[in-house]
Amino acid sequence: MKFAWFEVAALTASVANANSLAYSPPYYPSPWMTGEGDWSEAYTRAVEFVSNLTLAEKVNLTTGSGWMQESCVGETGGIPRLGMWGMCMQDAPLGIRFSDYNSAFPAGVNVAAAWDKRLAYQRGVAMGEEHRDKGVDVQLGPVAGPLGKFPDGGRNWEGFSPDPVLTGVMMAETIKGMQDAGVIACAKHFIGNEQEHFRQSGEAQGYGYNISQSLSSNIDDKTMHELYLWPFVDSIRAGVGSVMCSYNQINNSYGCANSYSLNKLLKGELGFQGFVMSDWGAHHSGVESALAGLDMSMPGDVILGSPYSYWGTNLTISVLNGTMPEWRVDDMAVRIMSAYYKVGRDRFRTPPNFSSWTRDEYNFQHSMVSEDWGKVNERVNVQRDHAQIIRKIGSDSTVLLKNKGGALPLTHNEKFISILGEDAGSNAHGANGCDDRGCDNGTLAMGWGSGTANYPYLITPEQAIQNEALEYSNGQTNVFAVTDNWALTQMAALASQADVALVFVNADSGEGFINVDGNEGDRKNLTLWKNGEEVIKTASQHCNNTIVVIHSTSAVLISDWYDNDNITAIIWAGLPGQESGHSLVDVLYGRINPGGKTPFTWGKTRKDYGPPLVTVPNNGADAPQDNFEDGVFIDYRRFDKDNIEPIYEFGYGLSYTKFAFSDIKVTPLASSQRGEYKATTGKSQKAPVLGEPSTVSDNLFPEGIKRVRQYLYPWLNSTDLRASSGDPDYGMDSKDYLPEGATDGSPQDLLPSSGSSGGNPGLFEDLYQVTATITNTGSVTGDEVPQLYLSLGGNDDPTKVLRQFDRVTIAPGQSLQWTTTLTRRDVSNWDVASQNWVISGAQKKVYVGNSSRKLPLSADLPSVE
Repeated sequence: MKFAWFEVAALTASVANANSLAYSPPYYPSPWMTGEGDWSEAYTRAVEFVSNLTLAEKVNLTTGSGWMQESCVGETGGIPRLGMWGMCMQDAPLGIRFSDYNSAFPAGVNVAAAWDKRLAYQRGVAMGEEHRDKGVDVQLGPVAGPLGKFPDGGRNWEGFSPDPVLTGVMMAETIKGMQDAGVIACAKHFIGNEQEHFRQSGEAQGYGYNISQSLSSNIDDKTMHELYLWPFVDSIRAGVGSVMCSYNQINNSYGCANSYSLNKLLKGELGFQGFVMSDWGAHHSGVESALAGLDMSMPGDVILGSPYSYWGTNLTISVLNGTMPEWRVDDMAVRIMSAYYKVGRDRFRTPPNFSSWTRDEYNFQHSMVSEDWGKVNERVNVQRDHAQIIRKIGSDSTVLLKNKGGALPLTHNEKFISILGEDAGSNAHGANGCDDRGCDNGTLAMGWGSGTANYPYLITPEQAIQNEALEYSNGQTNVFAVTDNWALTQMAALASQADVALVFVNADSGEGFINVDGNEGDRKNLTLWKNGEEVIKTASQHCNNTIVVIHSTSAVLISDWYDNDNITAIIWAGLPGQESGHSLVDVLYGRINPGGKTPFTWGKTRKDYGPPLVTVPNNGADAPQDNFEDGVFIDYRRFDKDNIEPIYEFGYGLSYTKFAFSDIKVTPLASSQRGEYKATTGKSQKAPVLGEPSTVSDNLFPEGIKRVRQYLYPWLNSTDLRASSGDPDYGMDSKDYLPEGATDGSPQDLLPSSGSSGGNPGLFEDLYQVTATITNTGSVTGDEVPQLYLSLGGNDDPTKVLRQFDRVTIAPGQSLQWTTTLTRRDVSNWDVASQNWVISGAQKKVYVGNSSRKLPLSADLPSVE
């Protein structure tokens, strides 16, 4: 098992093919943490703690103990000498995976559809509280990768929106909420992880594809900064404690060993102060990945379930034999412990009280090797009153796409209601009957894969509608459901008798390790699942008041039926979590006036969205290549560029009332007169060296620790480093293959755009204030989402880009003045030549309205130096 040297052949191949394939240039050394800003106190405490550790103890903080060796999906080693147990990493971005007595929250895409920063924060707090009280140290979310380059991308729903600003704001608010609750958030997957096909070569081989390397996302510098990196900047500014590097390659260098993306972009340019952890199985090398900026290996083993690790003992040896400087391990440990102290883990911490591997109360504590029987599930209920926030997010994220003649809200006077479609009902195997939700049975309330949680219950639309109708009619309403999507004759009979036919359809997707009906994570197409189009057609042919409700992970194709006169209303309800039915009836019956806006564009064809997913190997047996040729032009930006009329544009959503916009005003702020934006100059401090230099004898296996089979330890079995490594090639001089400057701990030049929290601080200076008046011209109180878009004015710029938004409640007849600001970052472009942000000389213009194509207000921006 090699531990210390680079994958020389792979590195050489990348250089050799640089002329024909995208190439990621090296950037070394890995920047060390500075502890600036809000990190100062935590950094000081972390330095003190790490300074008193042995080398092996530092390494133990960086390396997982192995797949299924502890309670959580990933768990580092601890510091037994100090009574500190390992740190617990647990999915997921919508609740606790593999647990019980926890909540199942709405997916990230629903949070984006609510366009409500306060709800995003409240959801973050609630999820953080549940993870905290289950003993979780790091919640593996939220998600900005995938951003949503492909509408059929499998995991788009785990994130928020293909717009970087909407995603960035929701990432930041979610992170603040989670970390205020006392758990470390993990922004993932960094970066370019936009599809499930070929994300891992081994997974693809299991599906029969002959490839030897994972897919490469080939992204140019301008696109990287202006699109994909944007929400990670917001995450860093929110103080996120950890970032997860992705499975895919970036310009033909693996994401967890990509020195350019980790060392230069994330730590150098954006000043990220926390730690970088690998995705599970995304760690491919030893010293290479450490020097390239990886700080924590998850779950620690080379292959899930193997007894070998690139790190652990091998990382300890790489320092002792002089291959890697100890300051790099010091920096890893300090970053980890700084995040730990920053969110207050030392105050909130409790050992994990659940097992990811069984729901039994008693089982093996080390499940992988069936050792140490004991109590593994305490069955601690952490749900609190979180059903209330779940229900509110579900209703507030509901998007009313069509409402002909005021078909909605329903009145409680309906005499005959037909509920049609499998998506209205229960999974016959139970709400948790499919592992990781890996099926599409019954109503859809979350996608599938590691981004899921077990339901404590699931309120279906059928249950909620029936209860609502019967309660308010004292049992006088006739309510019937047909939930077999092929029972079209029975559906037709019910629809022909109904005052209203409520039709439920869906489209599912998820993570690539699960294949549902030939959908290998990513969707095969954008059509509805399980005969959905025929269900709609049948109902609308027999009922002239057909209302369609869509549960889906992203857009679906609706061209064939959306404008049918008999289809009076269309609702997109997304993936609303455990309170699905309750959230829906709140909107159907008007208790909640819908205020959700679609967080993506509804096109007429798949082609409208731009390039397709890469689903066929296109580089022989080597890494498939996904050239991001669309640049920054994804979703509504693509539709605007190609002058394509969507069915429903980004940001669109109806209400039971109406709003008018007026009186836009743009005011340059005093801060904009402070002078020209200044590039960062100077050098860093030298790499700090903590404690005393390590010796071999300091790192021998301690006495009194019971060894578990296949458990990954950091200690040496012998003072003979060759024997401890178990590596037959130990004598190879690995230092010959270290990249230039990779071990240099001397002061380093600072990047022009760099800063301690997301980049150069001048970027976040407010330059303009924009105000507009919003009036409720209807008859009921409602929520509106004012949206500000900006034209940057350049020939290669999108027609417009979202820059600010809010969600406001306005009573009928009343007006509200909405005020927002634009920062230097908002009005800048990335300049590749100077490697900095610049404000171009092109005339810039702001637009305000309630969707990307309904922007009644506009004004030119005064120029700023």
